[in-house]
Amino acid sequence: MKTTIQALLGALMLMLLSLPAIAAASGYTQTRYPIVLVHGLFGFDNAAGVDYWYRIPEELRRSGAQVFVAQVSAAEDTAVRGEQLARQVEDILASTGADKVNLIGHSHGGPTVRYVASVYPQMVASATSVGGVNWGARLADVLQGVVDNVPFSGDIVAYLGNALAGLIDLFSGGGNEQDILAALSSLTTAETIAFNQQYPEGMPSQYCGQGSRVGSNGVSYFSWSGASPLTNGFDPSDALLGATSIVFLGEKNDGLVASCSSHLGMVIRDDYRMNHLDEVNQVLGLHDIWSTDPVTLYRQQANRLKNYSF
Repeated sequence: MKTTIQALLGALMLMLLSLPAIAAASGYTQTRYPIVLVHGLFGFDNAAGVDYWYRIPEELRRSGAQVFVAQVSAAEDTAVRGEQLARQVEDILASTGADKVNLIGHSHGGPTVRYVASVYPQMVASATSVGGVNWGARLADVLQGVVDNVPFSGDIVAYLGNALAGLIDLFSGGGNEQDILAALSSLTTAETIAFNQQYPEGMPSQYCGQGSRVGSNGVSYFSWSGASPLTNGFDPSDALLGATSIVFLGEKNDGLVASCSSHLGMVIRDDYRMNHLDEVNQVLGLHDIWSTDPVTLYRQQANRLKNYSF
């Protein structure tokens, strides 16, 4: 009897150990077109050995995806970032022989991928926004109000913001121009609404609504976001995002973006127990241990893209 139980336990352990290899070999994330990840404000691909998309590209590649990580200006106007991204997409298409790409953008990366999808739809199969600023950022409104109304504050914000963005760009080897005031302006509610009027594909007709999964340009649109600024006591970003969340006056948010503002196309969920940095598995994978692992969401999205007809 003891031998039988030991044999069963051994077989079960062998099966459990085999699951990761089976998942990797299954092509679970093997999309038809390459996936391109696009960072947000003050973001990067890799800076001083730290990945913005912590563990996400590796896990997507492990089960079949072809993944590229874009590097655009850490702080710039949406259209400028979009044109930078478009040139990189052209290079990716040329190097891989693919006809299109699947774009996934976080935070300011959301409108950035939307720009490319709208202006260059022939290159884009899908655009996914994660914690995207699609209806404006309340904190950008507050900071813009300070810049507009407090003497010399614009100079201070420009100096400090561009210095930080330039340092990030230096460590990540991007070589891009930085303009924090242009970035800040483009993320305000007023400028975002104007952007939406010019590039409406995938946008809901009203705040907090659902958009069309397939836009008039033939591109598929998706979104998801978190709604919990505080998620892990060991995560140093929680204190900062908890503080910034006060500008939302009770509206559901991830610490930097209101959940309703993140809506684009098919809204997968807008209330994951994640803050703005958890959405890209930062800081260093620290997140709420009782909720979905952020990496899993990207794997699920890759599988979702694989299973759609495009």
